[in-house]
Amino acid sequence: MKKSIAIDMDQVLADFYKKLCATYNENFGTSFTNEEFLLTTQRDLPKEDGKKLFELINEPDYFRDLELLDPDAIEVIKELQEHYEIYIATAAMDVPGSFNAKYDWLMQYLPFLKTQNIVFCGNKAVIHTDYLIDDSPEQLVAFKGTGIMYAMPYNATVEGFERVNNWQDVRSYFIGRLDR
Repeated sequence: MKKSIAIDMDQVLADFYKKLCATYNENFGTSFTNEEFLLTTQRDLPKEDGKKLFELINEPDYFRDLELLDPDAIEVIKELQEHYEIYIATAAMDVPGSFNAKYDWLMQYLPFLKTQNIVFCGNKAVIHTDYLIDDSPEQLVAFKGTGIMYAMPYNATVEGFERVNNWQDVRSYFIGRLDR
């Protein structure tokens, strides 16, 4: 029986923060670079501005045109799928308007993935795969299997998880386990 891997979508497959940075700058008169924006996950927004930002990202098409974070991701996932059961586990419950756009994005980039292996969830404690690749320390802590931290500037100081920096690292990590 194949071992299973769940893969987060935002900031592991899709470059959510690049678009969020542009949206933030455009709507709030700031001039963050993508690198600066990645360094913090909390924003000191007045309540009304936070509400406006949520409304913007909750638009039905917001997630549809996100860029692929790493061009190697698709090829690596195809290779891993030969040896592992692959799932996409995306925490979409906080942004309910994102479901259709996220599904369409996944079908555009991963049309070979079984649709039954796409999981829209909140807390990833409900995911029962052997591995989870995620950029969120909170999700990895909740997960019961082996958590793999997808490195981002905002999680650089988090310890306790194996880390991967890109999709070639993901490939090496999992292909290297096949003989074990």
